[in-house]
Amino acid sequence: METATRVTSPLGRAAACVARAIRATTSAKAGGGWAISGGFWTFARTAQFLGRRARLRKGAKAALPTLLFFTDPTRTPDPEAVARRLPRGAAVVFRAFGAADAEARGRRLKAIARSRGLILLIGADAGLARSLGADGVHLPERLAGRARRLKATHPFWIVTAAAHSPAAARRALRAGADATVVSTVFASRSASAGAPMGAVRLAILVRRVGGAVYGLGGIDNKKARLLKDSGLAGVAAVDAFGT
Repeated sequence: METATRVTSPLGRAAACVARAIRATTSAKAGGGWAISGGFWTFARTAQFLGRRARLRKGAKAALPTLLFFTDPTRTPDPEAVARRLPRGAAVVFRAFGAADAEARGRRLKAIARSRGLILLIGADAGLARSLGADGVHLPERLAGRARRLKATHPFWIVTAAAHSPAAARRALRAGADATVVSTVFASRSASAGAPMGAVRLAILVRRVGGAVYGLGGIDNKKARLLKDSGLAGVAAVDAFGT
């Protein structure tokens, strides 16, 4: 980890804030002190904190959720159970991956979302989103260019897009996405995960990209606090909700 005695640029200040959080965590572990897995900065609390900060920024979009749960047929085989535990205002990103029961499961998730005060986004499939009366869509990186057209035809939808690099994140936001979901933040069990960027590089990316950015990949109750000074609009995860 690179450190400096004097920080003058906004990017440098962002990196320094995150570096301090990492050093504090390392010191606590080394000294046998407070363990972050049982501390105040849980995944959900960090998401709420990031959201409050994001809403204070100029041009912030108040309707965006601060916590995103991405379903996965292998890693979260019972997404309904996870959805029932999510805090009000969180979002479920239902990724059906062409499953035969996509509409039936989607309707169950929609019913839970309605009763729990959640937001339902559908991964990649605008037709399914329309059929379910969902709140929007999440686009894979390759489809991010469709964001503006979807917003034009569905002005009340939330449209997010995946990104795996700063350039892809900027393209998604320029294409009309309300927010971009950047990965991979920390080491992840996902088969498609790239090399983790870590908290410092993520904070720099957020400042350079501008707009609303979520972090995804390896974020859980043990690591969430490292992101509280990152400038993210919120955090996202697949299987962190049972930890």
